Amino acid sequence: MIKKESRNSLRQKRHKRVRKSVSGTKETPRLNVFRSNKEIFAQIINDIDGTTLASSSSVELKIKNGGNKEGAALVGTDIAKKALKLNIKKVVFDRGGYLYHGRVEALADAARKAGLEF
Repeated sequence: MIKKESRNSLRQKRHKRVRKSVSGTKETPRLNVFRSNKEIFAQIINDIDGTTLASSSSVELKIKNGGNKEGAALVGTDIAKKALKLNIKKVVFDRGGYLYHGRVEALADAARKAGLEF
């Protein structure tokens, strides 16, 4: 019997493959997205120092339903505002192995509208 790999393990493989080429620096940190069934999280990370510069999530914002596009858009707007306060205008987008579709796309579009460039 062949054991089937889980969706999450396949996502983690994709994420490792993408992370080989996507890295955040002090000038252009990495905007990372993590998505669960109920919530969505975003972090701005400097990979050289190994530090998280800013973070936002649907849990932190107390969004009733963080698992939808509207919640993701609010998180994207919030993370962009926090980044602009830290004088971060350009970031490298790391979709975390997820398809650029749905909530991930909504978060990215909202961050762009709020002033982040990527």
